[in-house]
Order: sequence, then C-alpha cells, then structure tokens
Amino acid sequence: MMQNQQGQMHQNMHTGNVPQQMNHGGHEVFDVHELLSGTIDTLNQYMLLRQHVKDQELLDILDRQYKFIQDEYNITVECFKTGQDPSKRTQSYKMKQDNDFVYGLKATQPKKPIQSVSEITDECISSCMLGAVKSGASLKTMVALEVTNPVVRRVLADSVPNCIEMAYEISIYQNKHHYYQVPQLAQQDMEQLLNSYAPAQGQPQPPNNNITH
Repeated sequence: MMQNQQGQMHQNMHTGNVPQQMNHGGHEVFDVHELLSGTIDTLNQYMLLRQHVKDQELLDILDRQYKFIQDEYNITVECFKTGQDPSKRTQSYKMKQDNDFVYGLKATQPKKPIQSVSEITDECISSCMLGAVKSGASLKTMVALEVTNPVVRRVLADSVPNCIEMAYEISIYQNKHHYYQVPQLAQQDMEQLLNSYAPAQGQPQPPNNNITH
C-alpha cells in the first residue's frame, strides 16, 4: 500500500520499498525536468531583457517577477530532489497594479520583427515577458496532472495561479500603454451572450428500475 506520509516508504511491485526521495513516476521526472528547464529559460530571458528596459514601472515588474520566479524555482528543485516538503513555504504573488482595463482599439503601426537590438522597446520586452509566464502557466498545469509525488504536485499546483497573476499584471501594464488593446462586442451581442445560461436546479433523479419493457 502506498503511503503519502513524509519519511515513510512507498511500494514498487517489482523492486520493493521506494524511499521518499525516489517517490516519483517516470513521466513525472521527464515532465518536471522540462518544466525546470523552461523556468531557467524564463529567468534567463528576463535577465537579458532587463538591460533594455526604459520604463521604471516595467523594470519594477520585471525585477519583482524575476525574484518570485527564482524563489519558486528553488522550492520546486528542493522538493523534487528530496520528495519532501521544501524548507520554504510557497507564496502567493501580489501585483501592485489595479485591474482597470481600457477597452476599445486605437490605430497603431503594424507590428513586425525587429532587425537589430537597438529596436527593442518596452512593448517588445513586456510582450516577451507575457509570453513566458503564459507558457509557464500552461506547462505547470500539464505537468501537475502527471505528478505522483504529493508534495511536488502541490507546489506546482500552487504555482499556476501565480503565473496567471503575473500574466495579468503584465497585460494590465501593456493595456495602459496601448500595447495590448481589448476590443468589446456590441452591447446587444454581449448582453445576449451574458444571458445565454441559467443556473442548474433540482437534484439528479435515480434510474427507475421498475420500468417494464
């Protein structure tokens, strides 16, 4: 019988007892390796982009997110290597911005790839950051569903809302500077879609076993 208590043994039907440190499935090991490599890529990308940031607000977002992602990376590495609770508890990321979006489209120049480093702008940097944390949210969700170790699963599951919060913070920053514009539907269309569903009511009825054919 597999135990989820820390320090207790787990059972492999072929090799016998499995210590807590090796309490990982094969699929989990490959997936977490991919996740940790992706997190390193995100941190490296933030580090490379930092020198090109011009706006102080964006620099503050980048630095705060870098530190938080780095802490989460260290927590994940620790519990993955030991199979046990990490020495530092997981935290919730808190953004500074409010959640006020401006809706509507404003004419802008068509986007195209840059041709030199001198063309890197805060719009480009914030877009790269947004893409990185959105990818992290998707990958962590997928990996968490394949993890057998309960501690690693919890750490990854706790991290997904943080990725979502960081992505939201960047998108709000982008929206404020018209980098990320949000169109809206016509009011009549929106109201029709908003009212397309009604609450479910009642209880499911058991099958009638007395029905005769």
